[in-house]
Amino acid sequence: MENTKDLAFDTFCKLLLHTFISQTEHTSRAERKRRDSFGMFDGYDSCSEDTSSSSSSDESEEEVAPLPSSLPIIKNNGQVYTYPDGKSGMATCEMCGMVGVRDAFYSKTKRFCSVSCSRSYSSNSKKASILARLQVAGKPPTKKAKVLQKQPLVAKLAAYAQYQATLQNQAKTKAAVPVEGFSWGNYINSNSFTAAPVTCFKHAPMGTCWGDISEGVRVEVPNTDCSLPTKVFWIAGIVKLAGYNALLRYEGFENDSSLDFWCNVCGSDIHPVGWCATSGKPLVPPRTIQHKYTNWKAFLVKRLTGAKTLPPDFSQKVSESMQYPFKTSMRVEVVDKTHLCRTRVAVVESVIGGRLRLVYEESEDKTDDFWCHMYSPLIHHIGWSRSIGHRFKRSDITKKQDGHFDAPPHLFMKVKEVDAAGEWFKEGMKLEAIDPLNLSAICVATIRKVLADGYLMIGIDGSEAADGSDWFCYHATSPSIFPVGFCEINMIELTPPRGYAKLPFKWFDYLRETDSIAAPVKLFNKEVPNHGFHVGMKLEAVDLMEPRLVCVATVTRIIHRLLRIHFDGWEDEYDQWVDCESPDLYPVGWCQLTGYQLQPPAPQSSRDSQSSSSKQKKKAKSQQYKGHKKMTSLQLKEELLDGEEYSYLQGASDQESNGSASYYIKQEP
Repeated sequence: MENTKDLAFDTFCKLLLHTFISQTEHTSRAERKRRDSFGMFDGYDSCSEDTSSSSSSDESEEEVAPLPSSLPIIKNNGQVYTYPDGKSGMATCEMCGMVGVRDAFYSKTKRFCSVSCSRSYSSNSKKASILARLQVAGKPPTKKAKVLQKQPLVAKLAAYAQYQATLQNQAKTKAAVPVEGFSWGNYINSNSFTAAPVTCFKHAPMGTCWGDISEGVRVEVPNTDCSLPTKVFWIAGIVKLAGYNALLRYEGFENDSSLDFWCNVCGSDIHPVGWCATSGKPLVPPRTIQHKYTNWKAFLVKRLTGAKTLPPDFSQKVSESMQYPFKTSMRVEVVDKTHLCRTRVAVVESVIGGRLRLVYEESEDKTDDFWCHMYSPLIHHIGWSRSIGHRFKRSDITKKQDGHFDAPPHLFMKVKEVDAAGEWFKEGMKLEAIDPLNLSAICVATIRKVLADGYLMIGIDGSEAADGSDWFCYHATSPSIFPVGFCEINMIELTPPRGYAKLPFKWFDYLRETDSIAAPVKLFNKEVPNHGFHVGMKLEAVDLMEPRLVCVATVTRIIHRLLRIHFDGWEDEYDQWVDCESPDLYPVGWCQLTGYQLQPPAPQSSRDSQSSSSKQKKKAKSQQYKGHKKMTSLQLKEELLDGEEYSYLQGASDQESNGSASYYIKQEP
């Protein structure tokens, strides 16, 4: 598709002639002479689950059995949670003073009750209003602990409810902290960073129709180096691209970068060459270089002949790509952020750049919300849970509120159809999965229930609640689940089950001990799109543990289609594994284009305050893990795949496979 316009000499001259005739008819001779003195040239002025879906909706009303009076308890929303022991297992958060179960506290030292408190303490956050990441009203429970133990986790959730209630009381008066002084242009220039191209983000505006916009493309932009009282324009060329943002240099400056400036290509002030001629807008050279040429018309004809510009309908395409089908007051089913095993009804409160702010239907003050993209796998049409047998929390609201209506099913992202008639996933099969409560970790996991339409309920081994309230749902084609041995082959640290003492962890030993089998490799999604990402590229990414926040981020590892996303300025422990086609990744400049607030990198003081001893411990642990990676592909085949002839494609630490290769290749006999 041709998205750029070749400026042939004759076409350009016609534009000049057309504008010249138009200006002659409407402009006096004296006025034209005045413009000439300014360098103007004539002619171009221009969760737990029941076995059937019918009974699953009543789970929240079950009676809680009486507990021994000797155990300390907490009550929250009608549910009773017990601490596993007395004071010996308790801890006090050094930031907020909250008392809770020691095992549920964050970090190895158990000094903080949550990631938020850890971050706040690190940055002296008694003044935490300076960090928007730490002060977002109504944010979901922060469960990014390195090891999430599920019995203590339940207690932690209950304790968090008290903290969240405090935040909700402040929600009406708390405003988002502005990005003080952060500029993508300065950030990229000063560090020589590279940004991921817009074509990497198919879900973003212009992601599928960006075309060959690149360095060297010419555009017409406002001339800021001018003393005229009216808005005038001049031609500039793209020197560097960073997502939607372009570093522009006015024509005539040659190698002089003194007046270079950054601008969003999709902004309203950038136009294709020829726009001024057809719109009757004045085209005036910058004051700094007015003296360089006496015949600017000839200069431009020479410079622009054969050059490329934006397609004439570029602004229309931008506008069309920013039209979103989801509207306010639509009802959807979305994951319950406090119980991942179930869904709830929520209402679209606002839509920004395709991201939805969903308010749970039972929230009277509209502070109990959840943010996600309209293509997120976490949202579904009304009735989805019942149709596949997923657990669902029935709303106390018996009928729709006035103005609310169900979102049409065709608006939601479609999953690939699967054939479960033959060999398929079964309950009890082992696999590796990204922990949705700790997205920096890939964990040993088990399929706990097989639902309809290819959906699976999965639990993290060693840290599951007895009632399955912490199971989570992934589709069989999800890029967040992997066959046994994936981490070993691709040199990723696999998180073993909590309490598993036989380290280093080896899958074939674990399968024998648990009398279980690995899910067949051939059932997993092996497609690797030509995504275009490379290590070191900058982008804007959602912090999925705080899904309201979109942050400055970097791609630090690429394992086939899996990206390791690092949030600039934060410790590596906050990194997240994300699929290359995730709708939670955006090009540089997306926030500016859509009006969403961008969270800048953490300040230097926060980075410097991290404990050096903690870093040393993590380094020692990493080295210990790497020292024990001795299981071979042959052993994996023999021990795990029961004779099936599969081998793995050996991955590298920073594998940048952008082709259609798969993780695993079946060996033909």
